[in-house]
Amino acid sequence: MRPILVIPLFIAGVGLSFSALQGLKRPSASIPQVIAAPAKPITAPQPAAISLPIQPEQPISASGRRYPSVPSDPKEAATLLMAVETALRDPITADQSLPDLGHQQQVIYRVLSADKARSQQVLTHLEPRWRSVAERHLAARREFLRMSRGRGPSMLPAWRIIQPEPADQLLAHYRKAEAATGIEWEVLAAVNLVETGMGRIDGISVANAHGPMQFLPTTWNEPGIGKGNIRDPHDAIQAAARYLVRRGGLKDIRQGLWGYNNSDYYGRAVLLYASLMKEDPMAFRGLYHWEIHFNADVGDLWLPVGYHETRRISVQDYLRRHPASVAPS
Repeated sequence: MRPILVIPLFIAGVGLSFSALQGLKRPSASIPQVIAAPAKPITAPQPAAISLPIQPEQPISASGRRYPSVPSDPKEAATLLMAVETALRDPITADQSLPDLGHQQQVIYRVLSADKARSQQVLTHLEPRWRSVAERHLAARREFLRMSRGRGPSMLPAWRIIQPEPADQLLAHYRKAEAATGIEWEVLAAVNLVETGMGRIDGISVANAHGPMQFLPTTWNEPGIGKGNIRDPHDAIQAAARYLVRRGGLKDIRQGLWGYNNSDYYGRAVLLYASLMKEDPMAFRGLYHWEIHFNADVGDLWLPVGYHETRRISVQDYLRRHPASVAPS
């Protein structure tokens, strides 16, 4: 759909209901159930508290949050990662805890993906279920690192970072598009994730792509593709599904994704994220709560909600005003 671009990975926002995600499971053989009335009232379980690591000297962002840190000890990092992955899937985890949990998950994978030796040490301490999950996260991130060969840029983009639509609404858009076209909702969610952090980035790419699914205006205006507003999440998601069909996505989704972005790296990464959600729809809960990160020349930078630059700005100028965007040392 457009030239190969360096694509940052992102996300976070409001809470996602457990019931909404449970409804996304694929149909399966019905299993008879016997439900007995409890003899006495049952007290609802309370969410287990997770102590996320912080560095007190780390600056606090305008929203009152810190850039997550990752334990240097492999066993401690693995223990933290398993606790975070579990909490993100636990229906009793408080909604207000999800943004920090999602951001912690994201930063762990970003840090480990850049250090293969360290990541291998962490993987050895993970339980088998979480090792499979972590391996796919790391593989997906490394596909994007391969796309962005060389040193990161010294200028930050003219973007506005906003809250995405509520998760339930996005899920409804993906499901509607799947029902209309046959393109699986998990693939659409993964494309939305890697393109703009599920709509968190409000800006125009260097290739002149617009909206939450990053359409070129010329592609949007092709007959039968774009309908409505290119910047509207609902309209853009439906158009993306139609475009993937046009590019052969029903026959071979890899072919459809190649048409969306002419890169095998891109297609493999999208399908890795989609596989996590196909295996367990609750994986969407973590991905939805990822933040916007930018791979700059000084390293990984966090661009929180509220970032708003009308023109490109140097990394150094931005960091002088927003030191909380730098990763902990």
